[in-house]
Amino acid sequence: MPVKVSVVVPVYNPGVYIEDCIASLKRQSLPPDEYEVIFVDDGSTDGTPGRLDELATEDPRMRVIHQENSGWSGKPRNVGIAAAQGEFVMFVDNDDYLGDEALERMHDYGVANGADVIVGKMAGKGRGVPIELFRRNRPHASVENAPLIDSLTPHKMIRRAFLDDIGLRFPEGRRRLEDHVFIAEAYLRAKNVSVLSDYVCYYHLSRDDASNAGFQQFDPVGYFRNLREALDVVEKYTEPGEVRDRLFRRWLRVEMVERMRGKRFSKYPDDYRRSLFAEIHAVAVERFGPGVAAGLPPAQRVVAALIAANRYDDVVAFAEWEAGIGLKAVPEAVTWEDGTLRVGLRAEFTSGGEPLVFPAEGAPATGEPPLDAAEAIAWVAADSVTRFEKASGDLMLRDRASAAHHFQPVTVTRETTPDGDGVRLVLRVTASVPAATLAGGAAPDAGLWDALVRVRLGAWTKECRLGPAPLDDRPAPQGALAGGRTVLPYWTRPHGNLALAVDRTPERLGLDRVTPAVVTVTGGQLRAAVPLHVADDTKVVLRLGSATILDVPATLSPAAAGQGSVLDAELPLAELRGATWRVALNPFPDAGEPRHLVLPFALRARAGTVRAVRAPNPGGTRRLARRVRRGLGKVLRAAKARIPQRGK
Repeated sequence: MPVKVSVVVPVYNPGVYIEDCIASLKRQSLPPDEYEVIFVDDGSTDGTPGRLDELATEDPRMRVIHQENSGWSGKPRNVGIAAAQGEFVMFVDNDDYLGDEALERMHDYGVANGADVIVGKMAGKGRGVPIELFRRNRPHASVENAPLIDSLTPHKMIRRAFLDDIGLRFPEGRRRLEDHVFIAEAYLRAKNVSVLSDYVCYYHLSRDDASNAGFQQFDPVGYFRNLREALDVVEKYTEPGEVRDRLFRRWLRVEMVERMRGKRFSKYPDDYRRSLFAEIHAVAVERFGPGVAAGLPPAQRVVAALIAANRYDDVVAFAEWEAGIGLKAVPEAVTWEDGTLRVGLRAEFTSGGEPLVFPAEGAPATGEPPLDAAEAIAWVAADSVTRFEKASGDLMLRDRASAAHHFQPVTVTRETTPDGDGVRLVLRVTASVPAATLAGGAAPDAGLWDALVRVRLGAWTKECRLGPAPLDDRPAPQGALAGGRTVLPYWTRPHGNLALAVDRTPERLGLDRVTPAVVTVTGGQLRAAVPLHVADDTKVVLRLGSATILDVPATLSPAAAGQGSVLDAELPLAELRGATWRVALNPFPDAGEPRHLVLPFALRARAGTVRAVRAPNPGGTRRLARRVRRGLGKVLRAAKARIPQRGK
């Protein structure tokens, strides 16, 4: 079979961090003869060269090229491109890893849509990744109709013939932003770019030793010299006007303005802040016309204007004000309805931990921003009131293991609440979380999922955990059976944020409430109230255990008003003779591995009748026996102490 994908991995002293990368490449669902992996060792001085040689000997899919150190990732990637035999080339860093189906899904999606570049959904574990870009699949994307420019890392799949036809290669040598230069040109010259958002393809990791290349403190002079080369690419392949301004805006916003805002800017030493400011000021004045900053939200426009005007002290003052602004989201309802979790919440911005009070009367931020920090703050606040009608709120679920974000369907209403001489701007969000497909339309992985709220209002886009709710007002959600999983909304300890446990913590599902008091047995018919939501009648199995094991078919049916479910089972009376039978629930009898949830009642059969009793507690029996033994030991020791010893 021809090779479909060549994976190119530049390698330099990754140590143990390369192992997850290797493991994920071995696990790929693409048939083994349809992909290859090319590790380009850029003069590693640790044990990596030997590890890679051993790997290549063991696995025919793996190839290794050794070269002298070149100083950065550009040359190793180019060497990998030259050696690649695949129809597509995928770039992976040696301390990141892929989703198990990433190569197959990205390749098939790219072929189906005639794409030169395929961008797979990313999850950032300690690293920032684009979120809006991956809100939905985009089979035919371009820099004009999608926020592609938000993703400039090299972790893409690119058609090899496209690279050769246009002669595109990475800049080489020790330098920054070589990926910006390469990816910007790829976007601008591709016939089509496809964005795959319904599967996490790439996991972008922060190393525990903080030695990722992108995390090292940089020299501002060299960094912004390299940034100018990315701007050169945009100028070469676009005409002056709206599209070019929008693309330039990405570098102004991300690489320049955002470095001058809030906590990020405030944490730098003053001498470094000043050198960074000087270089950013020089680029802004030299390369950006008025249309670039004009498209920014007001707070970013303020910072851009202060940079261009060389107002360092006002930038510092504005950053200190923004550093105190946060987001608070309080849950108000967490209920199940037809297999869907409905989450209601209230969200608003805060200042110093207290609700942020805005001017009572809004005013649009028109014209040039004020060049005084105090006036600029008032200008931004008044504009936020005007823009409140367009404020958006989202609920996202983040897989705690992978850090992948998944947007959930929401409806949003907006409330303006008087507060003294001003107003508070409050968003009320109702989210519908389909438990069977909460992971972006796919079945969720077992594990823990955190609920996050994302709010965009004029000047700011901020995220926070959902919670805590006041203890007295905190909703008490039930667990559910959905999509072959148990799904339990719960409040984290000690912070009280909302999270979901999927196939985890069975002891917290509330089944301890299925006591004899809620169980009735009439003839052979057992009925019990169970605090688990089901969307419709669900086939389950009761396992009865005594000297023998009996599996009894049963049904969970939705209870009235969404209050859990009702368990019904026809007991085999003839087989229940003179014994106490423990009871466990298997909620997914068709699954490969049975999952039995122990219930706190037992069935006692006597004289042809069966009744529900409290289940024996073997743990309690053992504890009682230990207490008895300890008590007897004390009595014996005391008696022995009273017996006179011979010779004394």
